[in-house]
Amino acid sequence: MTIPTQVNETVHAHYTRSDLGSVILAALEKAGKDLNRLTPEDLAPIDEFHIRGRAATLELARAASVDSKKRVLDVGSGIGGTSRCLAQEFGCRVTGIDLTDEYCRTAAMLSARMGLAHLVEYRQGDATNLPFPDALFDIVWTEHTAMNIPDKPRLYQEMHRVLKPGGTLAIYDILAGPSGPVLFPVPWARTPESSFLVTPDELRRLLEESKFQVTSWSDTTTAARAWFVSLAERISKDGLPPLGFHVLIGSDFQAMAENQRRNLEEGRIVLAQVVAER
Repeated sequence: MTIPTQVNETVHAHYTRSDLGSVILAALEKAGKDLNRLTPEDLAPIDEFHIRGRAATLELARAASVDSKKRVLDVGSGIGGTSRCLAQEFGCRVTGIDLTDEYCRTAAMLSARMGLAHLVEYRQGDATNLPFPDALFDIVWTEHTAMNIPDKPRLYQEMHRVLKPGGTLAIYDILAGPSGPVLFPVPWARTPESSFLVTPDELRRLLEESKFQVTSWSDTTTAARAWFVSLAERISKDGLPPLGFHVLIGSDFQAMAENQRRNLEEGRIVLAQVVAER
C-alpha cells in the first residue's frame, strides 16, 4: 500500500510554489549574491527546512557516522539543503527523493550553482514506494518528513529494504507530545488532515517491527524549543525577511511559527534524533 492519492495531493499542494527556483534566485540577486557561486551562507535563510537547521543536520551526521565512503538516501529532501550539507561537509554521494517535483527541480538547480552536481541527485517519488533496488544505500536519512506520511509501517519497511545489511537509518523528526493536539497551521500542515504524528513509543515500536535495531535515541526538544522561540520572536519583531522559509510554504509562515512555538512550549510536540541499524 502507498500513500492515498488524496493525501499525496494535499501534501503536494501544501509545499508546491510556482517557479520556486526563480523566486529564490531573484531574492539572492537582490541581496547581492553571486548566483553562479552560491555558498551555504547565502542559502542559510532558506536551506534545511527543519528545526535548528544545519546544526541539527551535523549532529545527526556525526551520530550516523557519515563519511565520504557512504552512499546516502535523503528521504524528503526538499530543496536539497541537507543533501548539500552532507556532500560538502563529508564528500559523500547523496540521492534525494521528494514528493514535490518543484522542490526536486529547485534542489538540482541550487546544487549545480554550488558546484555539487557531481555528488547529489534528486528524484521525485513516494517515500512508501521507493524507486530503488534492494540494499543500495549505506545510510537512509530523513528529517521532518514522516509527519506527512500516514502509512508509517510501509515507510520504514521501504527504508529497511533499500539499506545494505548493517546499514544505518538516521532520523530527526517531530513526534506527538503528551499534552494535547497540535495547534494548526504548522510548517508541515495547515490542517490535521495532512498531519500524521506518532509518539516516541509508537516510533520505537514501528522501527522494531520493521526489523531495525535502535542504537541511539536523543530527545532534542529543549534545544528545538529555544531555537523556535528565537525564530518566532524575530519574525514578530522584524516581520518576514526577503528570503526565508515563508518562500517555501507561503506568507502564513508567521502564524505557523507562532503555533510551532506554542506547540513546543506546551508539550504538544517533541523532537527526537534516532539512529538505528538494519
